[in-house]
Amino acid sequence: MSDAQEPLIASPERAETEPGNQSFADDGDHHSALGKQAGNSSAGLFIWLLAFSAGISGLLFGYDTGVISATLVSIGTSLSKKPLSSLDKSIITSCTSLFALLVSPFASVVADAWGRKRVILVADALFISGAVVQALSWSVASMVAGRSIVGAAVGAASFVVPLYIAELAPAAHRGRLVTTTVVFITLGQVVAYIVGWLFGEYGTKETSWRWMVGLGALPAALQLCVLFWMPETPRWLVKVGRSAAARQVIENVYGHDDGPSRLVDNTLKNIEIEVREEEQAVGLRANPRFGVPDSLYELLSVRRNRRALAIACLLQGLQQLCGFNSLMYFSATIFTMLGFPIPTLTSLVVAVTNFAFTLVALVYVDRVGRRRILLWSIPLMVVGLLLAGYGFSFIELSSSSETPVAHGAAVTILVSIMLYVAGYAIGLGNVPWMQSELFALNVRSLGSGIATATNWGANFVIGLTFLLLMDALTPTWTFVLYAGICAAGYGLIWGFYPETAGLSLEDAATLLEDDNWGLR
Repeated sequence: MSDAQEPLIASPERAETEPGNQSFADDGDHHSALGKQAGNSSAGLFIWLLAFSAGISGLLFGYDTGVISATLVSIGTSLSKKPLSSLDKSIITSCTSLFALLVSPFASVVADAWGRKRVILVADALFISGAVVQALSWSVASMVAGRSIVGAAVGAASFVVPLYIAELAPAAHRGRLVTTTVVFITLGQVVAYIVGWLFGEYGTKETSWRWMVGLGALPAALQLCVLFWMPETPRWLVKVGRSAAARQVIENVYGHDDGPSRLVDNTLKNIEIEVREEEQAVGLRANPRFGVPDSLYELLSVRRNRRALAIACLLQGLQQLCGFNSLMYFSATIFTMLGFPIPTLTSLVVAVTNFAFTLVALVYVDRVGRRRILLWSIPLMVVGLLLAGYGFSFIELSSSSETPVAHGAAVTILVSIMLYVAGYAIGLGNVPWMQSELFALNVRSLGSGIATATNWGANFVIGLTFLLLMDALTPTWTFVLYAGICAAGYGLIWGFYPETAGLSLEDAATLLEDDNWGLR
C-alpha cells in the first residue's frame, strides 16, 4: 500500500459529500499540500510534551513489572516473619497481571464516559497508593494488596495512554509518539534492574526492598502534576459535544499560523463527520440487543469493527504468547543455570537490548510502516528462539547446583536471546499498542480495552506456565514452541493485517470495510 505512506490528515473526498462543505472540495489540492506539509514537518513541542507526560505511565509500567524480580530475592523474612515460599512469590508476581486483566476492559468504559485524561490521572493515584502500600507491607497479604493496586493502575494506563497519544498526534507522527510510550516501558525496566542491583549490593537488606517498590510513587506524582494541565483529546471532546474546546486543542497541536489554520479546520471537520456518521449508522441499524450496551453491540455486530477487534486481539495476544515476558520474569534464573557469575547484571543486557532496539523502532515505525516492520522483525525472533533451543540442547538439566555448563552453549543462548529481544523490540513490542488506529471512534475505547485485556490474559498464562513447560518439555522444546507460535502469528499478520501508517484515524478505521481486509 504505497498510498498509506502519505499522511491523510485532510480528507477532501469525505468533506465533499457533506452538504455545505463545497468549499473544502473545491480547495482539495490546497488541502493535499497542507497534508504533505504537516507530514514532512517535525512534531511541535506541544505534542512532544504531551507524549512525554503521558509516557511516564510507560516508565511506571516498566519499573513496576521489572523491580519485582530484585524485590523477591531481597525481602527475606520481612513479610510474616518467614521466608517467602514459591507459592507466595508466584501470587505476589502474578496478581499484578491478573488485576491488569480485570481492570483494562472496565477502564475502556470509564474512558468513554469520563475522558482519556481523567483515566490516566486515576491511574497515577493508583500507582502512588500501590507503591506506598507495598513499601509499608508487613505481610504477604498486604504485599499482594499493594501489587494488585499497581496492577489496576497498569491495566488502566496500558490501555488508555496509547489511545490518548494516538488521538492527539498528527497522522504522520502518530506511530513514533505511541512508540515513545514503549520506549518509556523499556527504560523503566532498565532502571528497575539498575535500582535492584544497587540496593541489593549496597543497601540495607531489611529496608532496601521497601525503597525499591516505594520509588515507584515518584514518577506517578510527577505525571499527576504535569498531566493535570494537559488537554483532553479532540476526538473525545467532539464526541461529547465540545467542538470549540476540540478546536483549541487541535490549534495547539498544529499551530496558529494561516496555513495550519486551514488544516485545523479540515481536521476538526473530519472528526465531526465521523462522529455524525457513526451516530446516524447506530440509529439506522436494527438493534435487537436485549440489554447489551450500544458500544459492545456495535463492536460485535459491524463487520469492520469485528475485524478490527480480531486483529487487535491477535497482535496483543501474540505479543505475550511469543514468550517475551517469561524471559523478562525469569532471565536471572536462566542465567544462573548457565553459570554467569552475576546473573542480575547479565539480565540487564537483555533489558538494555530491548531499550536500544525500541529506539530503532521509534525512528522507523512511521517510515517503514506497521505491517512491514512486523513482517521483517518476526523472522528474527524465530531465528533467535531456535538458536536458543539449539544452545539448550547441549545442557543437561539436573537438580544439582554443580551441573557443568559448556561455555559455548551459554554464549550461544545469550546471543540468541539478544537477537530475539532485538526483533521483538523493533516490531511486536510496539505495533500492538497502535491498536486504536483500527477502530471507529464509537468503539475505539471499548475495542482497545478488550484487546489490552487479551494482552494481560496472555501475560498471566505465560507467567504461570513457563517454568512448568521448562520441566515438562525441556528448555529446548519450550523455545521451539514459542518459535512455532511466532511463525503462526507471522502467517496471520501477512494474511489479515493492513498498513495504517500515515493514515488519519478516520481513514484508517475504514480500511477493514472491503473484502480484502484493507490489503492491497
